[in-house]
Amino acid sequence: MWCVAISGNPARRPGRTGHPSLGRWDDPEPIRDRWQPAGATVGQVQAVRALVVDDHPVFRRGLRSLLADEPWVTGVGEADTVAGAVERAIDDQPGVVAMDVRLPDGDGIDATARILERRPQTAVLLLTMIGDEDIVRRGLAAGARGYLLKDTDPDAVVDALRTVGQGGLVLGPRVPTSCLTTPVAAGPPAPFDRLTARERQLAEQLAGGRTNGQIARVLGVSEKTVRNAVSAVLAKLAVPDRLAVALLARDVGLVLPRQDQHR
Repeated sequence: MWCVAISGNPARRPGRTGHPSLGRWDDPEPIRDRWQPAGATVGQVQAVRALVVDDHPVFRRGLRSLLADEPWVTGVGEADTVAGAVERAIDDQPGVVAMDVRLPDGDGIDATARILERRPQTAVLLLTMIGDEDIVRRGLAAGARGYLLKDTDPDAVVDALRTVGQGGLVLGPRVPTSCLTTPVAAGPPAPFDRLTARERQLAEQLAGGRTNGQIARVLGVSEKTVRNAVSAVLAKLAVPDRLAVALLARDVGLVLPRQDQHR
């Protein structure tokens, strides 16, 4: 495995049209439905399917449009939640995934681990607005092959996805190479490692300040189910109330879902 450090702004590739951060928007055919058989070789690169996971529609569709222009990409799928990402990864079997760290229903790092548990051959590149070393280390421990900030040049993001798809490792600017050598405990930080994946999603929602009704809508369950689950989570974490969950999450650096999910 090799490591590529992304810095600067590469020149735009010929043939690209549209806003430099959004890609091309004039394709009349839905990109996510243009699946072709993967596995063909384009030059020295194996053609693969791609999946873009982000709850910002403009960013998600812009990156999808850029990837659709790449000869090594046979099709591009989309998801905007952890649950949707895992489902599409299982159904579409992408070779590369661009994964937002913060999603409405949980943690993109958790989504990465769940996808790689089912499809270890998939290469995941984390994308986030936050340059946080702990998040990078957790992401790499979960199996991600790279980390870029969202303000990275769009062409550099596409090149990074191609690199991780070929087995490389990509670290963006302001990410020290010590992240590659510092031991990292796999899985969520203690004491959140006591929770099941579903309980951890609930705890993240609690720490994000959401009400039972909001949590029920995000997780697709009843408010009664949420109330019962909250009691179980508080007991496992040994904390008295929801505020204590939020403070604990902050102290251990747990990645929280976005508050502005209904943009």
